[in-house]
Amino acid sequence: MKINPALLALSIGAFGIGITEFAPMGMLPDIATGLGVSIPAAGLLVSAYALGVMAGAPLMTLATGRMKRRTLLIALMGIFTLGNLLSAIASDYAMLMAARVITSLNHGAFFGVGSVVAASLVAPERRASAVAAMFMGLTLANVVGVPLAPWIGESFGWRAAFGAIAVWGLFTMAALRVALPDMPRGEGTDMLAELGVLRRREVLVALALTAVGSAAMFTVFTYIAPILREATGAGTLFVTAMLVVYGLGLTVGNWLGGLFADKSIERTLIVALAALAVLLVLFAATMFSAAAAALTIFAWGVATFAIVPPLQMRVMEAASDAPNLASAVNIGAFNLGNAIGAALGGAVIGLGLGFPAVSLAGAAMAVAGLAIVLASRQRRTSAACPAVAYSER
Repeated sequence: MKINPALLALSIGAFGIGITEFAPMGMLPDIATGLGVSIPAAGLLVSAYALGVMAGAPLMTLATGRMKRRTLLIALMGIFTLGNLLSAIASDYAMLMAARVITSLNHGAFFGVGSVVAASLVAPERRASAVAAMFMGLTLANVVGVPLAPWIGESFGWRAAFGAIAVWGLFTMAALRVALPDMPRGEGTDMLAELGVLRRREVLVALALTAVGSAAMFTVFTYIAPILREATGAGTLFVTAMLVVYGLGLTVGNWLGGLFADKSIERTLIVALAALAVLLVLFAATMFSAAAAALTIFAWGVATFAIVPPLQMRVMEAASDAPNLASAVNIGAFNLGNAIGAALGGAVIGLGLGFPAVSLAGAAMAVAGLAIVLASRQRRTSAACPAVAYSER
């Protein structure tokens, strides 16, 4: 796909959101020390953000349905900028917690509305690639921004890291204003009618698939640092390098997922989820060798984000008359999967089953996602058969 300034501006916003979501994980010890709280208490800042995304996605989308799309996206990045600025000047734990919740409110709506806007900017046969182009910013955040933010925090203080992210928000607002066309207002559909879309079977299946697919990722990724340190015997430098390698895999997978989803959403999901399951089973064996682990981690990253563009497109198509809301709620489902995966991986570790079992648990979640896709496909085929048979009479 040729460089599209509007898609680039959306990707710049996705990059900033990716950093502000994941970077604090690497700064938790510094934040805890700076505010005089325990590391588990500081960890609640991450959980609060995820909950804010889940709650804010539908609320923000419904409340802003009549706004022009460009104005809305700029306003959402304004919330992002304000939240990170408040984080930078937070004087105590309560203020930082409030700032993180404020920051989270833009997340689901930006990705939800942004996905619909991105798809509208290109020809119908390139919509999945356009969505992938926007999400490219999120994957690049894992390559560059997530390792960079903790370094800034360690060198200049964690407040400086949040301040730098706030500056990025201002830059994004300017980019959106210049690059995005003046798009029309939302249709202003009745709120109850919009919410009714979420009761459709296909929409619910698509949202469940997103949560399960995300859980497959975070069951293992949440504990990647202790896995590499204890199972692989690696040091801090290797762990950091593997985070970058994983981020590169996410970037490649995001591009491939968009490319192949333009041809077939369902086949892309089947292949990617099957590959994800196989690779996580393989990682259970290769995590004990640095070289083998590195290769597996890259391939695992590719398979992980190859499912994201088709999942987003599947939800948007299933809720074609309310794509903004469904797309935003899908981002919330991704965060729900984040929480489920982290809890599952933690439970496996807590039972003393070992780190290979954590990877196998992630593989089981990928298999569950594959089963959902195949069952949904079988149901549609079965429903179509009577109609075909009737038409042939």
